[in-house]
Amino acid sequence: MEGTVDGFRYGAVTPVAAYLMACLGGALGLRCIVRTLLSTQSWKAGWLALGAASIGCGIWTMHFIAMMGFRVVETRVRYDAGLTVLSLAVAIVVVGVGVFIVGYRGASTLTLSFAGVITGLGVAAMHYLGMAALHLDGTVRYDAAVVALSVVIAIVAATAALWAAVSIRGFLTSLGASLIMGIAVTGMHYTGMSAVSVHVHGTTGGSWAGDSPTSLLLPMLLGPAIFLLLAGVVVMFDPLLVLGEGDWNRSSASASRTGASSRSLPDDRDDEDGKDQDARVVHARAPQDPQWAAPHSRPR
Repeated sequence: MEGTVDGFRYGAVTPVAAYLMACLGGALGLRCIVRTLLSTQSWKAGWLALGAASIGCGIWTMHFIAMMGFRVVETRVRYDAGLTVLSLAVAIVVVGVGVFIVGYRGASTLTLSFAGVITGLGVAAMHYLGMAALHLDGTVRYDAAVVALSVVIAIVAATAALWAAVSIRGFLTSLGASLIMGIAVTGMHYTGMSAVSVHVHGTTGGSWAGDSPTSLLLPMLLGPAIFLLLAGVVVMFDPLLVLGEGDWNRSSASASRTGASSRSLPDDRDDEDGKDQDARVVHARAPQDPQWAAPHSRPR
């Protein structure tokens, strides 16, 4: 019997929340990558790793928030905890591969294409690995053409995100890029979900293993959400990312000029003190030096 698949159990709540989490992860990731471009003295590997983890957590959180709105009317849906955690690791690691390739090899067409394909395939793998964590009293089937379309969307979205990470440095432009990235990633998810059909074995819940969405997903979502919050604190309190490239350069130049002028003040004072001391020495020696004597006191 064909099951009735519903991906919007809570209406617009889960799609909107999923989109916002994808945007948050994308925005933090882009700003972390921009940080390595604005300052060559920064810890590049650390900022790239933080950016990759932010994007990966954002995509994974988006997926499972959206999955909380998924149900099959005729059967209960449960999740395998091990596969769910594995999908998070895949998201972070594969996004990290793409980010590090672009971060260290630059933004050439070949590099972007290679990194975008790897990252896009990783995002798609995360999605379908998360779908493999589903347990229900039925068989999940996929439309191959729609699955292929979702993979293409993932690759295009990943390539565009990597390009934006190394090409867009302003705060507002990065924010706009993250909004577009959120649309692409969320669109990939719901495109993949539209490929799903379920053949139900029975009419009531069975004894399959796994945890329910509320008992598993909510606690697991708490960890990535807290990580994104902490990453946001790091980004917001970094002066280079808050000021932006132009303001940072101006403030650095101003600080340099201020430091230079403050260093020159003691030298000037020392010079003046030296001149006063020389003058005192000259006046002190004047009465004893014959060349300073009055004309009538010189020997004839």
